[in-house]
Amino acid sequence: MTTRFTGGCMCGAVRYECGADPIAMGNCDCRDCQRATGSAFAAAVLVPVSALNICGAVKYYEVTGDSGAVVRRGFCPNCGARLFGEGAGSPNITSIMAGSLDDPSWFKPQADIYVASAQPWDYMSPDLPKFPGLPHALPGIE
Repeated sequence: MTTRFTGGCMCGAVRYECGADPIAMGNCDCRDCQRATGSAFAAAVLVPVSALNICGAVKYYEVTGDSGAVVRRGFCPNCGARLFGEGAGSPNITSIMAGSLDDPSWFKPQADIYVASAQPWDYMSPDLPKFPGLPHALPGIE
């Protein structure tokens, strides 16, 4: 596998490498992501599950998303850093939290989603498309 990018948790117990270019990148403003990040939104890189190689144990927490499908959030069981997201509605795609990238400077969000839940104190780029919930197709996903 040719490594396109790498990352990991704060303590180094979980490391990952991805061998594919991102499918899409975006900011999720749903209340669930706000609670999981402790901030206004979660910045995520979507990649094919098959391109992701994870070293180390990841603990997953499951919730029911607005679609009724299960959403899993992956954390390092040692330091608690949030790393991944998986949705039963998109079993071939994993989200990687942009802050966990070894070099997060290349992250370029393509859209803001779930903006109906956005906090009034959050500044969102006026240049990005906005979706009140989950769009039927995100930029970069056909």
